[in-house]
Amino acid sequence: MENSKNLKTWLNDYHLDHPMVIAGPCSAETEAQMLDAAFQLKDSNTSIFRAGIWKPRTRPGNFEGVGAIGLKWLQTVKCETGLQTATEVANANHVELALEHDVDVLWIGARTSVNPFMVQELANALAGTDKPILVKNPVNPDLALWLGAVERLHKANIHKLGVIHRGFSTYDKSNYRNKPEWQIPIELQNQFPDLPLFVDPSHIGGRRDLILELCQKALDLNYDGMMIETHPTPEKAWSDAEQQVTPERLKEITGSLIVRDQTAEGEVFNNTLEKYRTQIDSFDDQLLQVIGQRMSIVEEIGFLKKSQNVAVLQNSRWHDILKKMVDQGEKENLSAEFVTKIFQAIHQESINHQERIMNQQ
Repeated sequence: MENSKNLKTWLNDYHLDHPMVIAGPCSAETEAQMLDAAFQLKDSNTSIFRAGIWKPRTRPGNFEGVGAIGLKWLQTVKCETGLQTATEVANANHVELALEHDVDVLWIGARTSVNPFMVQELANALAGTDKPILVKNPVNPDLALWLGAVERLHKANIHKLGVIHRGFSTYDKSNYRNKPEWQIPIELQNQFPDLPLFVDPSHIGGRRDLILELCQKALDLNYDGMMIETHPTPEKAWSDAEQQVTPERLKEITGSLIVRDQTAEGEVFNNTLEKYRTQIDSFDDQLLQVIGQRMSIVEEIGFLKKSQNVAVLQNSRWHDILKKMVDQGEKENLSAEFVTKIFQAIHQESINHQERIMNQQ
């Protein structure tokens, strides 16, 4: 994004000495529920009270939000507690209503950010607003699509922007509701370090017992804050009950988080760190050399297969390799998920090399 400097300056308006906390129920259910949650959060680290007014559900028939009446409840929360308010918008009508009710922060959900047409409609409706707009990552792991949504808003003269990492949908079995794929927000940070980054551990984990570790992981990666679904009685919540925490538990979580320093002073520390980094650089060079040598052998196999008209993919061989590497990785204290990802990438590159050989005239 052009002129992306100082996108984080709007965070300074809150004068916080801790990462920003956005908290509140997944869904607005009743005015009493909203006020109960808000008053319990008022004396916590929470700066912004969130609640879903419109709830896009995967299948029809589930609770899809109370609608515009919930915006009046947000106004009451703001008036009686002093907390700023936030909600999700998915179309131009939502934007119009939210702005009419003076909602302080708006976010664009994962099901919307995946669709450039919908994002452009929202950008047109929000053009020139001075309210912070946060963009959740799209459901699929596509950094360009995520950044594209932010760029559409930026081109609409919206400069108080931020992004929310809520994980990515997958068919693979995982400990998480949505796989974090941490490398994607890390790459986003590398490209746009001035873009505020929040974690949504509720949607990543899908379980309340994972929220603390996910928040700490995010802070270790220099995130600016977190959005945590918080309900007075989570077990009775009308949506996503398993991933919500009580206000009391939220206070425990935010109170136990450790904020890391970006750098440390001291000659001994910096010299030791540089030594370790030099070793890592050396190992990285060796890794690439070994992989390159492996690909040379892969290509020899490709020529051999071509001479005998043998198919590139040999499933039984691939599964044997993967099982062996996962077992060996465990002995090296490497997770099965990590080893699988590495060798899936190597296997795909091997197929690409052999296919080029097979298709050469």
